[in-house]
Amino acid sequence: MESLPSIVVVIASKGRPDDLALWLGHMARQSFKPVTMIWSVTGDADLPLAELAAWPEADKPQVIIGGTGLCRQRNAALDALPEGADIIAFFDDDYIPCDDCLENMARFMEANPDVVGVTGKVLADGINGPGVSVEDAMALTTAHRSVPLQQAERSNRVGLYGCNMAMRINATKGLRFDENLPLYGWQEDVDFAGRLRQRGMICGTNAFAGVHRGAKSGRTSGVRLGYSQIANIIYLVRKGSMPVAFGCQLMARNLLANHVKVLRPEPWVDRRGRVDGNWLALRDLVSGRLHPLRILEI
Repeated sequence: MESLPSIVVVIASKGRPDDLALWLGHMARQSFKPVTMIWSVTGDADLPLAELAAWPEADKPQVIIGGTGLCRQRNAALDALPEGADIIAFFDDDYIPCDDCLENMARFMEANPDVVGVTGKVLADGINGPGVSVEDAMALTTAHRSVPLQQAERSNRVGLYGCNMAMRINATKGLRFDENLPLYGWQEDVDFAGRLRQRGMICGTNAFAGVHRGAKSGRTSGVRLGYSQIANIIYLVRKGSMPVAFGCQLMARNLLANHVKVLRPEPWVDRRGRVDGNWLALRDLVSGRLHPLRILEI
């Protein structure tokens, strides 16, 4: 295979060792291997220790143990990037990439030098439903046939989708994920991309693909997420990394969905908690106490 831009894969994870274990196989099947895979976790309890022990030493991921929170954990990975790597690819721990994902990612970035950040095609997304099983996700990625690079699409985006996003490392110099967005870091991807956009184009493409399973374990409580649905948006709009119109539409859509669906909530969503969190945030907005970090007190 001809020389392609080198890739570092980063997975930030907490409380999902079974999902992390799958990434050993995901990377082994890739047609183009990463320079390294970094697992940024909060402790040994997050790790699939038995699987790691049995894995060949040369292919083991680099493990970083640090503080809790998606933004904090991704920043720890940014601080640990090896010298000379070209691309950093962030994936959620419950994402399953197609076997040619990294190869097509590298080819796309090589063919589009003006792009500094990109999100691939999501074949299925379980985040707004009951989730996608590992078996179904694997079947979807196996059946997928990638488009030829010359036919790959580029679409402008307000932000990148954090479950799968790739960036040129030289374009991220000096940028960090905002640790004022704690825990799940809701909308941290839009915030980071909003600042990255000042250095080049960010876009979506169908050049590489995978499935976001939308696993339900380890997610933020309904009250905390409901609070973040207001507080994080207002914080990012004030900061200037989220467009006002986009933020208002997102906030209105979440408020409406929570208040309508609370009457007949989905089994996998704490709608009552989200409604309570929405109203707590609105009260804090009026009183001047609104801030994303307030969820740590809830």
